[in-house]
Amino acid sequence: MQEETLVTIHDRRYLDLYRAALSGRLSRRDVLRRATALGLSMPAVAALLAACGGGGGDEATATMSGGTGTTPTTAATPAESPAASPTTAPSASPSGSPTGGATYTLETPPEVFNADAASQYSGQTITYYGDTVGIGGELDQQLARAFTEATGININIVPKPQSSTENYATYLRLFQAQSPDMDVMMIDVIWPGAFAQHLLDLTDAFREEAALHYETIIQNNTVDGVLVAMPWFADFGMLYYRTDLLEKYGFSNPPETWDELEEMARAIVEGEQASNPNFGGFVFQGNAYEGLTCNALEWLASTGGGTLMDEEGNVTIDNPEAIAMLNRVRGWIGTICPRGVTSYQEEDSRNVFQGGNAAFLRNWPYVYALATGEDSPIAGNVGVAPLPAAEGFDHVGTVGGWQLAVSRYSQVPEAAIEFVRYMTSPQVQSYRAQVGSFVPTIPSVAEEAAVLEKMPFLEPMQDVVRVTRPSTQTGERYNQVSTAFFQGVNAILNGQDAEQVVPQTAQQMQRAAG
Repeated sequence: MQEETLVTIHDRRYLDLYRAALSGRLSRRDVLRRATALGLSMPAVAALLAACGGGGGDEATATMSGGTGTTPTTAATPAESPAASPTTAPSASPSGSPTGGATYTLETPPEVFNADAASQYSGQTITYYGDTVGIGGELDQQLARAFTEATGININIVPKPQSSTENYATYLRLFQAQSPDMDVMMIDVIWPGAFAQHLLDLTDAFREEAALHYETIIQNNTVDGVLVAMPWFADFGMLYYRTDLLEKYGFSNPPETWDELEEMARAIVEGEQASNPNFGGFVFQGNAYEGLTCNALEWLASTGGGTLMDEEGNVTIDNPEAIAMLNRVRGWIGTICPRGVTSYQEEDSRNVFQGGNAAFLRNWPYVYALATGEDSPIAGNVGVAPLPAAEGFDHVGTVGGWQLAVSRYSQVPEAAIEFVRYMTSPQVQSYRAQVGSFVPTIPSVAEEAAVLEKMPFLEPMQDVVRVTRPSTQTGERYNQVSTAFFQGVNAILNGQDAEQVVPQTAQQMQRAAG
């Protein structure tokens, strides 16, 4: 294939790869690996291999699966649609694994496949607001180091606030000031609409990569036809439990209902507190912040209390089922739940559970890798199950997840785009899944044997109904609506009667929604 023809068909990344192959700087194996990551068609792969002097032939056909010139297959996944219910079909993606089924450890992050394209920005510095929950910060350090070594682009990692509510406020201040001091940032699944005007248009830069991800999450990240963020990992609420303690106290299975959780937690607490006064039955994220909105949404949706707001934007929490469930949880505080749970965020609750001081934990998938790790005090005694529900109602999990976006005010947008391209690639998603149990947003990665081995809970969680917060209905007002809700719920957990609090909270939410 002539170089001019390749330029017509593909973008700069393909041309860079073609030139690298032609120069002899890359082996045929390296060319195949990078071509797979870019999703090239068979003719393009053949041209690249020919540039290496080896021709296209059988090796390309045997090694390369999918690509832009093949018929894609639709893959099912445990979190079928991180931004919708599990019944929504994901977007078509190339069949097979873009990562080639590679296995990773913390110290061996994936090769920077787009190093050739990114190296032209060598010497530039990207400020990245990165992860602070669980092992996320360590993964960021490893990936940033690999990217810098391969490209010469420096990555200045700023740990973002752990509280998503504080995180939102931090970003808002920087955006309102049109600050160039933040180039790449993690964006919560509920924020694309609120921050869209401040984010770089990624539509053209990631047109082919976007097709690899679930269609619904790409739609979630697209505002007025503009892709403003690339999916990084998905999330959903789930229940962790101590298998050894359930066996010790005569329970053969994890709780299916809230009644069963209450019964089990009470029995275990009564037995364990004799030797450990600090032991709690059930811990969750009860602090007055966005995490409590996620927890409380699960309580209500799993008991007939609704999902905070209907599709027309009407607040729905003022109903008997919601009030009853919130008062029930209030009754858990100081009995099956430690009193301190009303100030817990994700890491607080994880540390209590992983430290051996709780029987049950509600949290996100990232906890699995940490709680089951070799250095965990409870390794070998951790089980995972859907969150309980009232009899006759679905098991649910609040949809979470984070994206990577580029600030419109960045002074190094091209380098930032290449960093995001690497960080959201199939290879990095597989690495983060295997090492940190972060749920992939790419179907073929979620189906990799190496990923499923490290995240065995993905398949059993397939039938859990994903419930979403009302960010679509509220748009830029979502943060105010959620704040009114979680402040009201936290007041209930701290002793106030839901009968009095819920009507007032509903009115505040409705006013905030406009």
